[in-house]
Amino acid sequence: MQVILGLGCDRGTAAETIETAILQALASVGLTTAQVVGAASIDKKSDEAGLLTVCARHGWDCAWYSAAQLREVEVPNPSAVVMKYVGTPSVGEAAAILCAQGGKDDLLVEKHKYRGTDGKNATVSICAISPQRHGETEER
Repeated sequence: MQVILGLGCDRGTAAETIETAILQALASVGLTTAQVVGAASIDKKSDEAGLLTVCARHGWDCAWYSAAQLREVEVPNPSAVVMKYVGTPSVGEAAAILCAQGGKDDLLVEKHKYRGTDGKNATVSICAISPQRHGETEER
């Protein structure tokens, strides 16, 4: 099975905090980093050093979506707090779904939250890429 990670974090979150959150989320559903084919987040995080470091470390491309794009995605756990700060009720779940070209039923991990020793929060959502959809995407 191949998956996409939807990532969110506080500004200035250490790569180690993000990495730990990812490993915990993957382990919770019996997956490894080898099954991750990419990551996604909100475009406001495209300069976030911790996110960029973790993606580079694993060789994952990261897709960046605008708040408007993320707002259009139906998610199981919309957040008024996230909406207040970034203009969309979901970052991780919505970004993972968009990047995987799936739906909310394809989420294997909806919203794994982790607070690191740096005092910063990271969230990880994991969306499965169906073999049929992935094959269709590659053929385009």
